[in-house]
Amino acid sequence: MADTDDTEASPLLRDIPPLRQHELVYEKFSPNYKRFLVAVVSWCGIMPYFISGSFVPSVPQMAKDLSTTAENVTLAISLSLLATSFGGLVSATYSTFYGRRCIFLIGLPLSMIGSYGVGAARTIPELLFWRFWQCIGVSPGIGVGAAVIGDIYKLEERGTALGFYAAGTMLGPALAPPIGGFIAYYASWRHLQYSIGIACLSAFLLIYFVFPETSHPGTRGIDKRRQAGYVERNRLPVFINPLQSLNLLRSPNVFWVSLAGSFALITDYVLLIPMSYTIGKRYGIGNEALVGACFLPSGLGNFVGSPIAGRISDKLVVYYKEKRGSWHPEDRLRVTILGSLIFAPLSVLGCGLVTRYVDGLVGLILCLVLLFVNGVGVVIALSPLSAYLVDILHSRSAEVVAASRGFRLLTLVPVSAAIMPMINERGFLMTSFCAALSCWVGFAITVITICYGNEMRNWKDIGYSTAESN
Repeated sequence: MADTDDTEASPLLRDIPPLRQHELVYEKFSPNYKRFLVAVVSWCGIMPYFISGSFVPSVPQMAKDLSTTAENVTLAISLSLLATSFGGLVSATYSTFYGRRCIFLIGLPLSMIGSYGVGAARTIPELLFWRFWQCIGVSPGIGVGAAVIGDIYKLEERGTALGFYAAGTMLGPALAPPIGGFIAYYASWRHLQYSIGIACLSAFLLIYFVFPETSHPGTRGIDKRRQAGYVERNRLPVFINPLQSLNLLRSPNVFWVSLAGSFALITDYVLLIPMSYTIGKRYGIGNEALVGACFLPSGLGNFVGSPIAGRISDKLVVYYKEKRGSWHPEDRLRVTILGSLIFAPLSVLGCGLVTRYVDGLVGLILCLVLLFVNGVGVVIALSPLSAYLVDILHSRSAEVVAASRGFRLLTLVPVSAAIMPMINERGFLMTSFCAALSCWVGFAITVITICYGNEMRNWKDIGYSTAESN
């Protein structure tokens, strides 16, 4: 009977093309369950943005409460970028070895403790110390979250899924400032931090009870060690250099698109970080809740732009693949041109001009419209970049996304620290012009990558994925 079964089964297996055999791994979860998993990782992805976005409207109140200056309080913003960057690298590296689920289960409790510490802080050093742990705990939400999407969606569907995932995470920038400003104004910025701790607890419980491991069978580092016959002599975790993911930046493709993303994000930071002292001060908005509401158009722009950019990038991949008869990963980047050439730079420059020359309600409305346009433009410039990185290094998707994001955040640490001093020294209009100029540099870098991406991959082979392994 066994021989008969083998005789009948073998031809059936041989009839399945190799590419189709690879795609079977993406059918492990039903479409509805995949959407549920996207919602879960989006909730985790909201956390870093919410923690960052809810902080800004509270800066004046925190400075007064801690008897310090706004410049000292905004150091916590730079520190949060550093912590999120470092935490993203650590979590991505270990998620490749141990899997995705356990990383979330370790990180979220750290953020819960850090949130309580921030809320109880009485001095700037205390605030910075607990802020570090608060941010490092939620750092897996971006890099590891994107890797989960890469685990469960195949190449032609990945951009759309990552677009909806990004849209979900962008609820953080959309909701954090108004919610943070409301709580800070009507209660206290300390109550806001305690609320963030409760939100981290809810995410932890969700991951613990309903979230499965999504890594493909046999692809984790620990699986490969066991397959090689390695015997674990103790229960201690394996030490892995958390900075090894940065080696992926040796790839010209990874480095250039990461740099282009940094330039696009500068426009976002220039508009949002000094909001209380630019748009708020210019149009007489002193209420933290109202200042927080001014952040809403930018977040809504992110929310609207993410799924659009993802769907268009998928369609471009399919279109050019059918047209050429082969897959070129850089085709996905074509949609980013709209964001980095037009929407993001012109909106930040326009906001600088409006705040300089247009008074009253008309000026405020124009600024809010431009904030929405900037939100759309930045996410169009950024969202396909993450999908592109997952495409070209699928087996190390968490690491490459974290390395890219870590690089972006590290480059933005000095930028975020310099924004307020530059506005005080040169004015908001000149600062906006410099941000627009940097975004156009990012546009040029993206165009070069689109045109010469294949040649650039040949300069430095770091184990790129192929159509068969995607």
